[in-house]
Amino acid sequence: MSDEYSAAILAELGRIAKALEALQPATAKPAPDFSEAEAYHWDASSDTLLPVKKVACVPFERLQGIDDVKQILLSNTLQFARGFAANNALLWGARGMGKSSSVKAIHAHINSLGEPGLKRLILVEIAREDIEALPRLMRIVARDDARFIVFCDDLSFDKDETSYKSLKTILDGGLEGRPENVIFYATSNRRHLMPREMVENERATAISPGEAVDEKVSLSDRFGLWLGFHNCDQPTFLAMIRGYCDEYGLKISDETLRARAIEWSMTRGARSGRVAIQFVRALAGEQGKAV
Repeated sequence: MSDEYSAAILAELGRIAKALEALQPATAKPAPDFSEAEAYHWDASSDTLLPVKKVACVPFERLQGIDDVKQILLSNTLQFARGFAANNALLWGARGMGKSSSVKAIHAHINSLGEPGLKRLILVEIAREDIEALPRLMRIVARDDARFIVFCDDLSFDKDETSYKSLKTILDGGLEGRPENVIFYATSNRRHLMPREMVENERATAISPGEAVDEKVSLSDRFGLWLGFHNCDQPTFLAMIRGYCDEYGLKISDETLRARAIEWSMTRGARSGRVAIQFVRALAGEQGKAV
């Protein structure tokens, strides 16, 4: 046997060995040390949980104009932190009305309670583009004793996307199921996570319209809690701003606040918690204060 022939055989055997190694199931990554932080960001490209040292959140008591929904979400999350049954939650509705702020504020609020028997609550943010990596994330956090809120902000799906089918199975119905120490919270501007025209198109063109629509909207059915956040009225908007001004020690008369805040909301074309805090930041800057 010639040296060239032997070398060719060895090279081919090496290639086959590498291919077989690639087919082997990946070894599960060890869970991180969750004592490092109370919040993490899931990096799906490396299957790594990156600690977030300081979460940008509004204190729970400062969230105004959404009292009913924030209390419902707080009760659900407290049940979960106490080790009891709780539901996945979909926070949907108007922009800037405190959907993601509520999740972050409730997480921080519960961890500050110091209630006996309350389990440590860890917030894990997953990007909408990484939803298909959710099973890998859940396998990692399921091995820890803490309780985890997996949070996806601005979750929605457009035409021709199919990753929503994977999410349906993950939330409810898959073989592995959702670990007992994990709950899933998502925010969206869309009640059914799909654009209205997408659902209506399915109804108009499908052979069995009812079945086609059910397929699209059944994803939102996987959430036990649907919490609607709606645009606030003018009195609530003004009350939000007055609350922020009092909190930050900003001096402004009610008459001036009313006139300026209404003008501000008109230039933004909306009244919301986000628009309110933007006005307060501008006012604080004028008075030489930081917020």
